[in-house]
Amino acid sequence: MKTALVQTDLIWENPQANLRVFEKLLETLEPDTDLIILPEMFTSGFTMNPEKVAQTMSGNAVKWLQQKALEKQTAITGSVVITENGSYYNRLIFAFPDGSLAHYDKRHLFTLAGEDKKYTAGKEKLIVEYKGWKICLLVCYEVRFPVFSRNAEDYDLLIYVANFPEKRIPAWDILLPARAVENMSYTIGVNRTGEDENQNTYNGHSQVLDCLGNYLLPSQTEKGIFYAVLDKNIQNELRKKLGFLNDRDSFSV
Repeated sequence: MKTALVQTDLIWENPQANLRVFEKLLETLEPDTDLIILPEMFTSGFTMNPEKVAQTMSGNAVKWLQQKALEKQTAITGSVVITENGSYYNRLIFAFPDGSLAHYDKRHLFTLAGEDKKYTAGKEKLIVEYKGWKICLLVCYEVRFPVFSRNAEDYDLLIYVANFPEKRIPAWDILLPARAVENMSYTIGVNRTGEDENQNTYNGHSQVLDCLGNYLLPSQTEKGIFYAVLDKNIQNELRKKLGFLNDRDSFSV
């Protein structure tokens, strides 16, 4: 699977301007890309003013994701501020090449920034099936919570989309390899760059790891699209040879 990690600055609370940024970036997308991954809240930055930027599932951001998936004949994922039934969600949306959608509402809200005061937490873990891969999709802060990401479903790929600030990036760089190793799964983290209106600086560090914690794509600090090709057969052979997942505990959350 050829994956494209899109890392760039985000324009504060300006969905249309951000969509134009990503539109321009994706003009350079390499052919035969299977999956495009965008950062957390890619249309607004990590805002605690959801009322300013929230869209519905029939809004421009979701339509744009569907359009890009159809146009590029690839899957595309990233999180958006969504309003639904009087609540706001930090919703990760996965658009398939046929335009169909799956979504996951961030369960572990970032209390340090007051995200739990503004957004409603999700309840259900999401595993999507795409091109023979089982993909677990999570959001930013959730990299700190290994129980929820536990590979009970035998997923093949774990993805985190993020707005992870530079001052805490050492944790990101430690936790992503840990999640890859403990779950024996390819693991991708996609972060942003730039600065937001809360004076948080972001230095990227988007990266791709194999199931042994080795870098297929080391952490990147510049803006751009970065690629990594994942081979499920190699991972399956390693899982079979080492057998670590056979010894995992069984429990439910």
